[in-house]
Amino acid sequence: MFSSELQFIFQLGILIVFTRMGGHWLRRWLHLPGVLGELIVGMIIGPYALGQFHWPLIGKLFPLGASGSPVSPELYAFSTFASILLLFLSGLETDLSTFLRYSLAGTVVGIGGVVFSFFLGAGCAVWSGLAPGWLDPRALFLGAIATATSVGITARILSERRKMDSPEGVTILAAAVFDDVLGIIVLAIVVGTVRVESDLGVSWSHILWIAFKAFGFWIGATTLGLLLARRFSRMLKHFKSAPAIAALALGFALLLAGLSEMAGLAMIIGAYIMGLSLSRTDLVQVIQREIEGLHNVLVPVFFATMGMMVNFGVMLPQFKIGLVYALLAIVSKVGGCGLPALFCGFNRHGAVRIGVGMLPRGEVALIVAGIGLTSGAIGQDVFGIAILMTVATTLLGPILLSGSFENPAPGLRHPEDIAQSQTKTLFLTFPSPDMADFMASRIVRAFRQEEFYVYRLTPEERTYHIRKDDIFFILEYDGRDIRLTAPARYETLARLMVAEEMLTLRSMLHVAQANSELNTMEHSLIAELFGGPQDFKP
Repeated sequence: MFSSELQFIFQLGILIVFTRMGGHWLRRWLHLPGVLGELIVGMIIGPYALGQFHWPLIGKLFPLGASGSPVSPELYAFSTFASILLLFLSGLETDLSTFLRYSLAGTVVGIGGVVFSFFLGAGCAVWSGLAPGWLDPRALFLGAIATATSVGITARILSERRKMDSPEGVTILAAAVFDDVLGIIVLAIVVGTVRVESDLGVSWSHILWIAFKAFGFWIGATTLGLLLARRFSRMLKHFKSAPAIAALALGFALLLAGLSEMAGLAMIIGAYIMGLSLSRTDLVQVIQREIEGLHNVLVPVFFATMGMMVNFGVMLPQFKIGLVYALLAIVSKVGGCGLPALFCGFNRHGAVRIGVGMLPRGEVALIVAGIGLTSGAIGQDVFGIAILMTVATTLLGPILLSGSFENPAPGLRHPEDIAQSQTKTLFLTFPSPDMADFMASRIVRAFRQEEFYVYRLTPEERTYHIRKDDIFFILEYDGRDIRLTAPARYETLARLMVAEEMLTLRSMLHVAQANSELNTMEHSLIAELFGGPQDFKP
């Protein structure tokens, strides 16, 4: 019989190995989000499936706890930390400038999606008999789960289709920002209402107090965080080490998550606020890059842990209700977000794209469902219904969104009224790819010398993000072409940086052509390499 520590090590190793394999295969073979593979892995190896059987040497992989809990306290604490990390990074990735630019359309679309989703989600519980009333915890959580939106999945499709800067793409991203904010506040109200109901009984005065406290904590903490973000960023920069900066930022996210829990709200709210506060600083990529490895290990384990909580024996009798709930969740986002888009200048093509773009629930719904299950507010039956809806919307969302762009028709009723872009792109073409690569490295070094933070997105992509305070550039090069995208107000700075490097390159070429010593140096090096001038034959 293993000790609890050794059992936890075995469980963690199994989860890390199989979640990475499951996510990889699902992305490679079916071109679906890896989160689904991680969720399915948890379902298969969890205590309600293979985990309940005895295996040679190790016994039961994932036995039920003494209290009937599907995961051990150690694994649950691990997954809680992973959810905090996930929401912290989600806050870092929030683009506030995009939200402000399309704030009106995004706000209208976001409110429509949240209101429709909560009403139909909670209504499904009441109409099916799962909940006796609208204020029952099961109805509240099914409503809160339905409001979630996982824009990361949508963003990937928009990026692949090169529609990220389209009116539909930007509106989806702006609406998702507001949707996340409002969805988290709804979650806070639901969690607070359930806690008050279990202690004192629920009343409208309690709900109003919870809503006031949730809005107050959210607005107060967010406002304070945004106001102090630059000072906090300067304090972090004193440590001069990227790992230290990222570790301190994550530590403060954990502290704010703890304060959020003490205030009666979910811990993920505090983590999201910390990430959102730092999203406008030039340390975003520093923190993201340093935490990326931790994210790649922990977050798949969180999704698998959510899958392990699915009890098939309890979920199957509710399969019909789960299908109805999934259908209502689809209708609520497509209709709740698409219809308001029609009143914001979009035609039916654009409205459909926005509606299906807001459809995937993904990891956000899993977090909300997990909070409801572990807090005792909902049971395995409701949790299984939520999982079924999450899988259905996450599968359909990318397929429908990609198909909606097959029709090249514009999404606006008056395409000629599209505002002129607020960004400018400088195009440079060189005689050879080697020269373009050399020039790109010179531009990157020049920005770094001016104390900009420069990051290459991935080793496979030749794309750099260049940031300093509120200045943000994107450098891309492919073959003989270099593209530098800059905000319109910083176009002159971008042109000046490139012009200086072009003049330097011109001077270097001129000196190289005029310097006869280069030929002598070249022959000397080759002669030494091949053992002397007598052995070298050009």
